[in-house]
Amino acid sequence: MTDKAIQQGDVTIDVNEQGIATIEFFHPLSNSLPGKVLAKLADTITQAGKDESIKVIILKSAGERAFCAGASFDELISINDFETGKQFFSGFANVINAARKCPKFIIGRVQGKAVGGGVGMASAVDYCLATKYASVKLSELAVGIGPFVVGPAVERKVGTSAMSMMAINATEWYSAEWAKEKGLYADVFDSIEELDAAVMELAQKLAKSNPEAMMMLKKVFWEGTEHWDELLAERAAMSGKLVLSDFTKEFIQQFKKK
Repeated sequence: MTDKAIQQGDVTIDVNEQGIATIEFFHPLSNSLPGKVLAKLADTITQAGKDESIKVIILKSAGERAFCAGASFDELISINDFETGKQFFSGFANVINAARKCPKFIIGRVQGKAVGGGVGMASAVDYCLATKYASVKLSELAVGIGPFVVGPAVERKVGTSAMSMMAINATEWYSAEWAKEKGLYADVFDSIEELDAAVMELAQKLAKSNPEAMMMLKKVFWEGTEHWDELLAERAAMSGKLVLSDFTKEFIQQFKKK
């Protein structure tokens, strides 16, 4: 990813007459996430949570093949000081915390592969649906870091055992069916068309539900995570320190060549 590519990507929001908001993020390189896109995504989720006309949120990415490739390697490799590193990884923390604090239910729509931060986002939504092509991988250790920021969200969703499997075997893809068995996905579909139909059906049901009841339910579901502002900031600092090491920079360069 060049400096130009780091500036690319965007986040859009569309709200229909039923109060269903669709938030879509995009980047030409497999929907990877530079800091600019992460910041806009966190802000868009936060603002949607405050909008009384919005009843439920769908979180999706553009395209068909990749849901999210995670952090952008070229932005990572350009980091030369601790504060910049911490700020970059705080971008993922801010998205997870925005989803956690949002008073509206968020439905995740995962049409393709999810890596690293993409798995974190799939874990941070309240209900996630996917296609059979939506395999997952926590690749961070393979590039010399570790899934520190996304770890709490992933562990909350799939448990310590499954999260540690992905974190340790960092080059392995885990199938969509595996992710469903572990609780990351509520259901897996054979095609994007079937996925979209199921996402919209659920969104329409939720749009007609009692907003106060849904807000109270969401608070109940996320009990015990009130300390995540501090926890994820600490985790971002851990990753920010590691990304400065020669070990990690060399790993990223090797990973990019594959």
